[in-house]
Amino acid sequence: MGAIAQSPHSTPGNRPVNYSTIFRLALPTVIAMLSQSAVNEIDVIFFGRLPCPEASNAQAALLPSLIIVWLFGGSLSAISVGTQALTARRYAEGERKAAGAVLANSIAFSLIAGALLTVIGLLALRPLLSVMIRIPEVREIALTYSQWRLLGVISMAMTMGIKAFFDGIGRTHVHLWSALVMNAFNVLFCWMFIYGNWGAPRMGAEGAGLSAFLSTWIGLAIMLLFTAGAQREFRPMQVKSVSASLMLNLLKLSVPAAIATTTMMLGFGLFSAIVGELDALSAKSAVSSMVESVCGHLEAVNGAATTNIVAVLKLTFTACIAFGTATATLVAQSLGAKAFDRAEKFGWASVRLGVMIFGVVALCEGVLFTKPIIDFFSQSEPVQAAVLVPLRMIAAATPIIAVAMILSEALFGAGNTKFVALAQLVLIFGVLLPLAYLFGVVMEFGLVGVFAAACVYFVLAAVTMTAKFRQGAWKHIVL
Repeated sequence: MGAIAQSPHSTPGNRPVNYSTIFRLALPTVIAMLSQSAVNEIDVIFFGRLPCPEASNAQAALLPSLIIVWLFGGSLSAISVGTQALTARRYAEGERKAAGAVLANSIAFSLIAGALLTVIGLLALRPLLSVMIRIPEVREIALTYSQWRLLGVISMAMTMGIKAFFDGIGRTHVHLWSALVMNAFNVLFCWMFIYGNWGAPRMGAEGAGLSAFLSTWIGLAIMLLFTAGAQREFRPMQVKSVSASLMLNLLKLSVPAAIATTTMMLGFGLFSAIVGELDALSAKSAVSSMVESVCGHLEAVNGAATTNIVAVLKLTFTACIAFGTATATLVAQSLGAKAFDRAEKFGWASVRLGVMIFGVVALCEGVLFTKPIIDFFSQSEPVQAAVLVPLRMIAAATPIIAVAMILSEALFGAGNTKFVALAQLVLIFGVLLPLAYLFGVVMEFGLVGVFAAACVYFVLAAVTMTAKFRQGAWKHIVL
């Protein structure tokens, strides 16, 4: 049974939305995406327990590495936006085979484009890291880690495409099982290859890259098994379903989302470079946050602190996106059923739930458990001190982040991907980066100034997405 009903025309627009419907779709998605995000968070935790200064340097290398991985893998994974929107529409219209054909084209595109982007990414890796990371030791760690992660671009994109298909038909539990198994293997592999346990070579940070590579392919294998199980009803694995016209429709929706992802990754890459500038300036003056640690070496404190803050922030982002993904399914299915007012009601209901839920998250992160969270991610006292104030600032902005992310995903589900891409372009390059450099470097507020700029960006993103969703023009987009 789908998210709304078996019969798409049985949901009149004036019927009040059922919050349990949102929870039923959102909860498996939230758990699954948090589990998948834990592939990266596990790295932060394991790196924090390496000997000093390897620990801080590895953590400082992680954020730039993940930005590059998402620059290539995340932009390709944007095929999931078009996949979910079209699948949900066709499913709500009762066209099961047409919904399956969407997935067939999504898989074909991910396989071909993924191979190409993997090669390009590997060739561009060292030049990109040279721009983002100023400290040679950190840069070399990032290089070895990222090489393994880029080999998982295909599996990453195909998994997200298949996830989008099952999300579109309301079966959000499918990705949950894949993510849980994948993450369990990732923890095991990290323990083996980072530290050299069970006879495995001790690879340090590079071992985490290898572990993520192996686990993402395991996750894809599980998703393909579920896809095979849906073959009888949807025929999602038929080669003859691959067509130029359907793939073009997919790309019309997905390319703007890919541009939005690329814009965000480039922006966050430059954001990371600004943080790197803080460490470089501190190294020259031998004061502030690039300090000599108890082990007698210099630590990239700002870089490590930012990685830790972003590790917490990514969990919030991931949960918000997962909540928004459920919203996108309900919005898209409602539009497919011509229940336009109901689509809008689902959007606002999700926002209300998101603000309440992530308000509690903000209280936990910024007040109740701030110190334990900081201690959990890093054992370095300078890094812990650098994290405290920015983390509380980001925690305070968490409900605002929820509004921005949920409504962005709702607009994606409605097919209004161009607006989201343009808004991200303007906000990141017109607000986030200039303010981060101004507050952090020019005005010398350091890491606090950099994350103050991030908070301004979040507020403006929430205001922008709210205004666009309220306008309602997205109801009339034909897919």
